[in-house]
Amino acid sequence: MHRPAMTLLEAYPVVRHAHIALVALSGTLFALRAAGVIAGARWPLAPGPRVAAIGIDTLLLAAGVTLWITLGLHPLRQTWLGAKLVLLVVYVGLGTMALRRARGTAARLAWTVAALACFGTMVAIARTHDAFAGLGAA
Repeated sequence: MHRPAMTLLEAYPVVRHAHIALVALSGTLFALRAAGVIAGARWPLAPGPRVAAIGIDTLLLAAGVTLWITLGLHPLRQTWLGAKLVLLVVYVGLGTMALRRARGTAARLAWTVAALACFGTMVAIARTHDAFAGLGAA
């Protein structure tokens, strides 16, 4: 018996849980890679971890866009979503500095802390739907 395809709204719970799991995977992999770079290891920049990070982050972005479309959100009307999107670009830049561009252990550590703080702010914004979550503003 043929069952009709699942609608986006019916798939929402699955996509939401996948998005949350991918957030955890992405953040964990970044933190592990950054710790490795700070420790002077070469594995964090090897093709395997780099491709894994790109794959996870691509799936994460796809799940996020799917949720965005499913819920009919607009980043200019839902400012928390706009804030997350801006912070995503900042996070990518900070992460690039931490993993590849920064020279010296202190610089790598500083960029890593900044990237993880940005990541944490994005998580807080997602959980509260408040563009200023975790920033002390109300």
